Amino acid sequence: MRRRLITSTLAVVLIVIGVFGVSLVIVETRTISSSAQESVDSEALRLVSIVDSRLLGGDRVNAKVLSEQVAKKRYARIEIPGRATVEVGERPTGSVLRARATGEEGETVTVEETRSSVTREVGRTLLIIGMVALLAVVAAALLAVRQANRLASPLTDLAETAERLGSGDPRPRHRRYAVPELDRVADVLDASAERIARMLTAERRLAADASHQLRTPLTALSMRLEEISVTDDLDTVKEEAQIALTQVERLTDVVERLLTNARDPRTGSAVAFDLDEVVKQQIEEWRPAYRSSGRAIVCSGRPGMRAVATPGAVAQVLAALIENSLMHGGGTVALRTRVTGNQAVIEVTDEGPGVPADLGARIFERTISGRNSTGIGLAVARDLAEADGGRLELLQQQPPVFALFLSREARTRKGSGDPQRPVR
Repeated sequence: MRRRLITSTLAVVLIVIGVFGVSLVIVETRTISSSAQESVDSEALRLVSIVDSRLLGGDRVNAKVLSEQVAKKRYARIEIPGRATVEVGERPTGSVLRARATGEEGETVTVEETRSSVTREVGRTLLIIGMVALLAVVAAALLAVRQANRLASPLTDLAETAERLGSGDPRPRHRRYAVPELDRVADVLDASAERIARMLTAERRLAADASHQLRTPLTALSMRLEEISVTDDLDTVKEEAQIALTQVERLTDVVERLLTNARDPRTGSAVAFDLDEVVKQQIEEWRPAYRSSGRAIVCSGRPGMRAVATPGAVAQVLAALIENSLMHGGGTVALRTRVTGNQAVIEVTDEGPGVPADLGARIFERTISGRNSTGIGLAVARDLAEADGGRLELLQQQPPVFALFLSREARTRKGSGDPQRPVR
């Protein structure tokens, strides 16, 4: 491309110089020839006037007298009736410029000059025009190279940016080139890089969330299947199979929830549900794990509360808090339900050492963990809570108290057949 730009620019400049240069040469040649001819004509008229004045005054007219009146390198011949012809200078040969004038006494003056002087003048003019044209070509070449580099270098840079995007490096470069068209392409590439970066981040986040969120249901499901495999009691098998089916349904809900959050983390499917059922389900699900660790999990607080949220999402949030207490806490884990204003609150606390002071403000950030864990669980739980219009907070660091705030179901007004809209 660089070579094409330089070639095309030089071709245009050469065409322009050729057209205007030829025209200028023709005009200058004619001008110089006309000027030389006018000079010879003027010389002839001047000599006629001198000869007339001398003849009228009775003075002599000869070559010696007139030699001082004729310009050098010119030839003059004066023909006077009844007198000898007077010649001044050396008569030129070849192509000449000639002028003839007749005086009042009948004399004839002829002035001649060789065309070589005209040719030399035309040559000097052509040399000047040629030098100017050469300078114009050199300037055009330099300008063409500069413009080619100015256009080709950004294109090469943009190609490298596109190649980087294709190789999986979505970092925008934010380079601009002071060329509107190229800057527009750079804007599009940077915007594409940012979109690709967001997509890759979302994919990585989905993979991390999936591995973390699916671990608990799969572990619980495997425990139920182990119970089935080691028992011969048909009633126990049926009970454990029913619980396993419940675990499969929850696993399906987790997968759907993860996919929904991957598309739009703000998307929720909130409904009114019985909060006690979700809390009871989580306690029954985690009690075997706590029993095997020599610990207990209990529930207290206000019964019969209903909240507006996604039951599966609330279960995942509680599971993340309970698992966090199992891994990092100690002693008995307590779930307590209460009401504050128009919100239902579920608190999860334990008797462990609590959250370190330096992690309190950042405990819900991804990759932040007090021990060798992924640091994803609490971040995912917070996102799930916020997707339904709730919030997850750390109320107390030592002992740790995590609280899930959910909107309560609006009660039906007396005397009105229409229930109130849930407070979101």
